[in-house]
Amino acid sequence: MSIFSLLRSGETSLLIIMVLSRMFVVLCCMPVHEMAHAYAAYKCGDDTAKLKGRLTINPFAHLDLIGTLMILFFGIGYANPVPVNPARLKHPKKNMALISFAGPLANIIMSFIFIFLTYFLMFIAPTNNVIYMVASFFSYAAQVNVTLAVFNLIPIPPLDGSKILTAVLPDKIYFSLMRYERYIMIGLFVLLFLGVLNGPITWLSNILLNIISFIPSLIFG
Repeated sequence: MSIFSLLRSGETSLLIIMVLSRMFVVLCCMPVHEMAHAYAAYKCGDDTAKLKGRLTINPFAHLDLIGTLMILFFGIGYANPVPVNPARLKHPKKNMALISFAGPLANIIMSFIFIFLTYFLMFIAPTNNVIYMVASFFSYAAQVNVTLAVFNLIPIPPLDGSKILTAVLPDKIYFSLMRYERYIMIGLFVLLFLGVLNGPITWLSNILLNIISFIPSLIFG
C-alpha cells in the first residue's frame, strides 16, 4: 500500500505509521545496508570506503536526497553507493559479488528481526492498541527492508545485483554492459515511475517475506 492510496482512503493512523517506519528505514536501516557494503569491502582488502568515512551507521554519511524521497513516497530507493577499488581486493570478481550481496543481506537480516518483534508483540498483547501500533510499525519496516533487498538484487546497473554478475559473467560482456549503466539507470527509473516493476517486485518481496516469517510464525503462531 502506498502513501498516496492511504491519503485517498483517509487512514490517518496507518499513514502516520507508514511514514514513521519509512523514516526509520531511511535513518537506521539504509545506513546499515551501506555500512555492510563498506565493512565487506574492508574485510576483502579495500579500505577506500573506510577512509571516506563510510564505515559508519551515521545516516548523513550515506543518504542520497532523491533516493531518500523515493523510499519515503514509494518504499523503494537508494543511498550513495559505497566506493570500492577492485584493484585493492584480494580476489576482485569473487569479492565484488560478496561486497554487493552484503547490503541486501543486511536488509534481509533486519527484516527477520522486525518480523520477529512483530510476532512477539502481537503474541504478548494482541488486543492492546498501543502494542498493535508498534507491531504495525515494525511490520511496515520489515516490508520496506524486504522490498529494498529484492530491488537491489535486480541484475540491472547500478543496483547491487548487477555487480554480483561480476562473479559469473566474462569481463568483456560485463564491461560492455556497464558502458550503458547511465542509460539503463534512466530506463529503470522510468519503469519504476510507470509502475511496470511494481508487480514483479511485490510478488518476489511477498515470497521472501513469507520465508522470513516462517520461523517466527512457528514460535508465536
